Order: sequence, then structure tokens, then C-alpha cells
Amino acid sequence: MTQTGEFASLKFSDTPEGARAEIQGRWVIAGLAEADTALRQWRPSGKPAVALDLAALERLDTAGAWVLHRTRKTLRAEGLQVEYINVQPDHTALLARVEANDAPGSVEPRQSNIVVVVLAEIGETMADAVNEARALLGFLGLLMATLGRTIANPRRLRGTPLVYHLEAVGFNAVPIVALISFLIGVVLAYQGATQLRQFGAEIFTVELVAISVLREIGILLTAIIIAGRSGSAFTAQIGSMKLNEEIDAMRTLALDPMEMLVLPRVLALIIALPMLGFIADIMGLLGGAVMCWVVLDITPALYLQRLNEWVPLAHFWVGMIKAPFFALMIGLVGCFEGLQVKGSAESVGQLTTKAVVESIFMVIVVDAIFSIYFAVIGF
Repeated sequence: MTQTGEFASLKFSDTPEGARAEIQGRWVIAGLAEADTALRQWRPSGKPAVALDLAALERLDTAGAWVLHRTRKTLRAEGLQVEYINVQPDHTALLARVEANDAPGSVEPRQSNIVVVVLAEIGETMADAVNEARALLGFLGLLMATLGRTIANPRRLRGTPLVYHLEAVGFNAVPIVALISFLIGVVLAYQGATQLRQFGAEIFTVELVAISVLREIGILLTAIIIAGRSGSAFTAQIGSMKLNEEIDAMRTLALDPMEMLVLPRVLALIIALPMLGFIADIMGLLGGAVMCWVVLDITPALYLQRLNEWVPLAHFWVGMIKAPFFALMIGLVGCFEGLQVKGSAESVGQLTTKAVVESIFMVIVVDAIFSIYFAVIGF
């Protein structure tokens, strides 16, 4: 029986020793189609020995060598004894090379539809956010339990770390908070005066600056500065201690990391942030006063008079009420992410960045909730 392609040809026969396939012609990629099909369909019968006779093989390339190797491999998998015979020396090396490189390779996964990929990433992100919120809520409960034990037994509160962190997050932050708040007051006054001049209402720039700074800008800007400055420091400090196994050493000595590390930092923020918010309000009003004096010729005396007459003190308290809640969010997230550090120093950097982003996000969310609540109750 003979099967012939454009270049390659086959002749199947049965011998006393077993089945034989005589490989003839030029086994190159251009003319392998029919010969390949014939070899795939060939199932030797009789004795288990099978010989692939390459005596009449004129030319062989990699494709032809692969077809022959695959045939021998397939028949051997069926329990037959398959061997090459009469192999020419110049074909031996190529057959050996193909056999040596017959190893399973990784298959590139099929590319999914871009819409499916985007939806999958959104779903994964939402699932991570839910898990993060659940863990953060549990950490808040642990912090409240620790605070309850400390209130019941005040001697558990570590005064030295509390004072140290008050200085770090409060006193040392005064210059940057004061400077930025002053400049924001200047910008608000200038932009407000520019817009109100179109309606002949420049005098209301005082109320615009005062209400904006006291009610929203002062405390919100302060919280964002502290989130980037102190919240990130909390994560980096606690994360470094986690990497150096100092926190494990604390637990070994029966010291609670919540009491030693977390509670002093959070309490320091809760105490310091309202003070910083007050300084931000004063500096913001001062910046607005300077700009009103320069641009609108509103004297400091007239500026203070309008503040006293037209800006109720309630606006100040709206900002101050938010401060402890902002501080709690910043301290909670900063300490929580620090305790999640593991593996390497790279983890410290990643979680520090994550802590800053999450803190600012949560501060803005809490601010929005308070704004809606105060608007509903008319405060």
C-alpha cells in the first residue's frame, strides 16, 4: 500500500518481523499533508514490532522529522515497539534534536473579552474593598475594647508615648498647617472678590471666606495634611516594627500592641486635630483679611465687624465637631495598615501609600455625611 503526497511518499507492508512503513521522497513542510494524514490513520496489525524504514528518504526538514517522531511516539503509547531503521547519518542528528525538544510547554491563556476583563477587575476590587472594610471595622471594635479597659483602669494608659505623639502630630505640624491655611484664605478671598465684583457684592467676600474656612476648608484641609503627614508615619513606624519582629517580641512579653502602639497614637490625633483645626481657622481668616485689605480696601476693623455681625459661631462648631471623627479615621487606618505589613520593606511602602489614600477617602466620606446631616437639621 502506497500513499503519495507532492514530495513525501509512504509504502506500508507486513513482514515476518512485523509491520513496516517505508519513508520515501522529500519530507519537507511543503508536501507533508497527505503523508501526515496517512500516518495518522495507519494502525499496524499483527506483531507488535513496527519499523520505520528511512533508507529511501531523500530530504528531511524539521516538520518532516516532527511527523516521524510523533508517529513513533503515538504508536509506542499504544504498546507497540517502534524503531527507525536504515537511518542516514545526516538525518540522525535532526531526528535526535526533535525528540530532545519534545517537551510540554505552557499554553498562553485565551484572551478574554475586554468587557469581561474590566467587569472581573471591578468585581475583584469591590470584593477587596468589602473585605478591607470588614477587617477595619473589626479593628475599630478591638480599639474600642482597649479604650474601655484603659478607662476602667487609667494606669494602663502610657503617658510618655501619648505626650511624644502629641508633639509629633500636633506641635510639629503647626507650621505647615498654618502656612497652607493662610495661603488658602488668600486664594479664597481673591477668587471670591473676583467673582463677586461682577455683581457689585465684593463686601460679601468676608462672609464667603469665613463660612468656607470655618465650616469646611479649615478642618478638611488640616485632616488631609495630617493624613499625609502623620497617618503615613504611623503605618511606616508600625510596619517597620512588624518587619523587625518587635511586635512579636511585645506579645511574647505579654504586652498588648494595641495598648502600646495603637491607642497612644489614636488618642494623640484625637486631641491634636481639633487644636490644629482651630489654628487653621484662625490662619485662614487671617489670610482672607490680608487679601480683603489689599484688594478690596476692607480694613481689619471692618473685617472683624462683619465677622462678628454676619458669621454665627455655629459655623465654627460645625468644623470642630468633625475633627475628632477625622482624627479617629486617620489614626485607625494608619495603625491598621501598619499591622498588615509582612514580607519585605516593599510592603511598608505599598501599605503606607494605601493608608494615605484610604485615610483621605474616609475623611472626605465622613465630611460628606456630616454636611448632609447638618443640612437636614438646619445647623
